[in-house]
Amino acid sequence: MKNRYAKAFFAAILIIVLAFGTVVAITTHDNKQAVPVVGTVENVNNDKSDKKGKKEKTTEKTTVSVDFLSVGDNLIHDGIYEQAKKRAGSNGYDFSYCYENIADDVKNADIATINQETIISSSNEPSGYPLFNSPNEVGDEIAKIGFDIVAMANNHMLDKGAKGLQEAIDFWDGKSGITRTGAYKNTEDLNRVEYVEKNGMKIGLVAATQYTNGLSLPSGSELKIIYTSQEDVIERKIKAAKEQCDIVLVNVHWGNEYETEPTQGQRELARKMSAWGADVIIGHHPHVLQPIELIGREDGSKTLVVYSLGNFISQQNTPLRVLGGMVKYRVTKDKQTNAVTIDNVTLVPIVTHYVRGSDDVKIYKLSQYTDELASRQASRLKCSDLSVNYFKTELSKIISESFLK
Repeated sequence: MKNRYAKAFFAAILIIVLAFGTVVAITTHDNKQAVPVVGTVENVNNDKSDKKGKKEKTTEKTTVSVDFLSVGDNLIHDGIYEQAKKRAGSNGYDFSYCYENIADDVKNADIATINQETIISSSNEPSGYPLFNSPNEVGDEIAKIGFDIVAMANNHMLDKGAKGLQEAIDFWDGKSGITRTGAYKNTEDLNRVEYVEKNGMKIGLVAATQYTNGLSLPSGSELKIIYTSQEDVIERKIKAAKEQCDIVLVNVHWGNEYETEPTQGQRELARKMSAWGADVIIGHHPHVLQPIELIGREDGSKTLVVYSLGNFISQQNTPLRVLGGMVKYRVTKDKQTNAVTIDNVTLVPIVTHYVRGSDDVKIYKLSQYTDELASRQASRLKCSDLSVNYFKTELSKIISESFLK
């Protein structure tokens, strides 16, 4: 009796399983067509429906944009590294106090560039004017706060000779996240296309200097420097970068010190570099601000030219030499048309504040600077009427209002 009930029970279970399997097989067969097929242009998962229920086809993004920030001369006078020494005690040098007010601006940029005015040569002791050398910790702090590109081409790059320049190249090459430009190990290094990549944009780099304070590389040195007089080299570098990259960014050390107007030579070279393919030209060396302009090209595109950003930090002792700027700008490339547009160009004015000289040197955005700070700094800068308004008035004489937002 028990065996009969058991056989009946198992037979019922078998019938249920077979029936369920048939349903699953039919369902699976009917749903094969629901497997999504993703095309190279259409994205099924991102289809949107209009009010009538029809699906709109979406296409892949064809434009890429990068938000840049560029600053001027990182000019490390002896009072600045003496301050850093005091702050660090027995642990080397601490430069963080100098830059803490602007660190977030650097960090928030997609790409941040700086002119390292003073050489970093580990075999030499730190020194100030006229033959500069800075502690390694300057470079450590620059990397820490988020700079990506270090321009080495300037009139002080040979202050410690060929050995000092080689050590500086090696130092920056050893810094993760930093790309150097404007100083080269040899001919092969000079001739390569320099670039960085961000947000899908390949950014070509070129850097040159007008002179090196009468110093030169020894005849047997493999090191290379590009001078602004070598226009054939600059043209070749810009054109090669333009062919392989989306945009070309040039850093150039030029002009006359302490003059707020660019020379005719600066203007002429800027137009040549624009015609060769430079999309952005960032100028250094005068230690004071010079104008910003957009140069038009035959194809309707424009080149952003900042003739001088002044000092980023220094201990120079006149109002215009402690007034500098950080220029922010967005570059967009349409990958289908190859059109490059530059917008959101804004100069953020900065002031290097110091009074005693070796314990209070610090960069302030002009928006952070106060009349109280100015009154303390006035005697040091030999300017009795120094104030926030004084800096704003001087700024308006140099930079177009359209770039001061």
